[in-house]
Amino acid sequence: MEPDPNIMTRRYFVPDLPTAGGLVSLPSLEAQHAIRVMRIKVDDIVELFNGAGLQAEAKVVEIGRHECVCLAEAGQLVDREPNVSLYLGIALPKPDRAKELIERLTELGVQQVTPILAERTQRGPTESMLEKLSKVVIEACKQSGRNQLLHIQSPVTAEHYFQEVATQRKIIAHPTDQGISPTSLMSNSLDQSFAIAIGPEGGWTDSEYQKAVDQGFESVNLGKRIYRIETAAVALVSVLVS
Repeated sequence: MEPDPNIMTRRYFVPDLPTAGGLVSLPSLEAQHAIRVMRIKVDDIVELFNGAGLQAEAKVVEIGRHECVCLAEAGQLVDREPNVSLYLGIALPKPDRAKELIERLTELGVQQVTPILAERTQRGPTESMLEKLSKVVIEACKQSGRNQLLHIQSPVTAEHYFQEVATQRKIIAHPTDQGISPTSLMSNSLDQSFAIAIGPEGGWTDSEYQKAVDQGFESVNLGKRIYRIETAAVALVSVLVS
């Protein structure tokens, strides 16, 4: 089922959406957005989703100063995920750029992002920043029609990420003459799972790169130019979901 363009701007995240349908109150932030920004009215039709694959059409039945109650139809599992599973370990850029990055990766269908604290990381993400990025995920799902939330994990060191990630194929963005090309990843990528490691400004240290290789990571060569973190991440993901 494709998203209805007429209600995509009236799409709300309800984590406790009842499978069988029934009365449901929008969470506080969603209700405030619906009431104050979207000027929602009784009898308006909206789309609700729970972030775990379920969505339902609903009618607004009651509006208060801080509450919006809807009558939801039975939920449907609507899958708009790519055929590949993508898990990214990223040394996140500055907050404004990280916001754009998470927004794009959510739209593209990435399952999980793990912030990496690399040797050249100048400042790791704060709890406040991660909380704001989680809200970005919700907004990107609302806009794009995605029903599965991208999950942002707790920050880990590069070594921990290289050791713990378990996927069919592991890729690290690192300029090297022996690196594989992004287009070669497209062959036989259907239904595979990928871990992609993107380093900080200044790149991985030699030690980090060797630790990744020792854990089975293959280097991918993105060409002669040096990309920013968000450009490298979006470029690689775009190849795999195309």
